[in-house]
Amino acid sequence: MARIGAAIVRNLASKGCNIIVNYATEKSDQAAADICNELRTNHGVKAISVRADISKREECQKIVDAANAHFANPETGKAQLDILVHNAGLGYVGKLEEVTEADFYTMYSVNVLGPILLTQLFVPYLPTDRSGRIVMISSINSKIGTVATTLYSGTKGALEATARVMCRELAERATVNIINPGPVMTDMYLKVSEDVKQSLAQWNPITPLAPVRSTDSPEVQELGRRLGGRAAYDHEIAGMVAILCSPEAGWCTGSLISANGGLTFSI
Repeated sequence: MARIGAAIVRNLASKGCNIIVNYATEKSDQAAADICNELRTNHGVKAISVRADISKREECQKIVDAANAHFANPETGKAQLDILVHNAGLGYVGKLEEVTEADFYTMYSVNVLGPILLTQLFVPYLPTDRSGRIVMISSINSKIGTVATTLYSGTKGALEATARVMCRELAERATVNIINPGPVMTDMYLKVSEDVKQSLAQWNPITPLAPVRSTDSPEVQELGRRLGGRAAYDHEIAGMVAILCSPEAGWCTGSLISANGGLTFSI
């Protein structure tokens, strides 16, 4: 399971949230089961995992069905789903001339259509007093135009526009906000080419929180010194998600919130 997703569910579980972990592939079966066991043991919450491809409506339905099966109110027989975090997504690095139609449809199906389909199915289960929370994970790439991210940046820009529309349509049910991390110490970032890392690194001199500190992990320090600034920790992104899911964030909706050390600002 992706580091950011794992950090998010750990943070929310620590605050008493019951958790549904969605993941896409069989190879993640064990990782998903392990983190659910961890959440149940460490925080005493209910936690289940569901393998489902969110780009397909029938697969999204599996997640809602699992919620009803495990979290239904014994009096009403229906679950209430208070928080939905759209973190699932595919990464793609390739120059403009390398983009194919197949890549386009795959990326947009998962990164844009998926959140739309899953949110549609969640609507009947959201609270009716505006206390619901929907948070989407975008990226700074759609703002700064990182090279070789035509498809990825496009999907994230579309997701941001989707969030602004949803916040109006779902105003009586839930707030809808989006955050845009920059580089984060995840497998996706660590595996990209040095060229892409260097392209992102050009922003480090004007990113207020990028300078490396002695308290950073050795891995973060090594990369940070080479690139002129550090990437985020997964728990820093998870913390921003948790803030937007809190009752105190109830007057914030439709907003793109900076979660990138100041590489871009919330406006």
